[in-house]
Amino acid sequence: MTDILFYILSALTLVFGLLVVANPFSRNPVTSAMFLVMTIVSMAGLFVLLHAFFLAVIQVMVYAGAVIVLFLFVIMLLDINEEEKRRFQVFGAVAGSIGLLSIAGVLVKTITTSGIGADRSPSLEGSTPLLGEALFTQYVLPFEIMGLLLLVAMIGVILLSKKELE
Repeated sequence: MTDILFYILSALTLVFGLLVVANPFSRNPVTSAMFLVMTIVSMAGLFVLLHAFFLAVIQVMVYAGAVIVLFLFVIMLLDINEEEKRRFQVFGAVAGSIGLLSIAGVLVKTITTSGIGADRSPSLEGSTPLLGEALFTQYVLPFEIMGLLLLVAMIGVILLSKKELE
């Protein structure tokens, strides 16, 4: 049953991720944001299958809860309508294809040299207490800086998108 759920959730993650970028149903950015929510939820299901319950909950709370709400807030605040059709650019398509092929090559090389499938005993390195201890002792400064950067970014978006009152 776990294998079947893995294949279903990974297929859903890939399909929803593709629909975020290339949405044939609507050119509305809100629709893409909703597909991003579905991608994040199906990825959280994959984390549950890996017995990483903490990561699954944080994935849904932080990304689906906070970041998507921020995306939708910005989309609504900027009043973005459906995107207009653009001309096809050959240079952009060639450059994107080269970038995609190079990333795929790096991914394949990484997978072949990583030793996936080797018989290793499980460790508790990713457990929640060890993660919390490392986050609030060794990485407390980067954690606080990241929170401050997110706050500054949100305030900047609000100030930049604020319409002038005449």
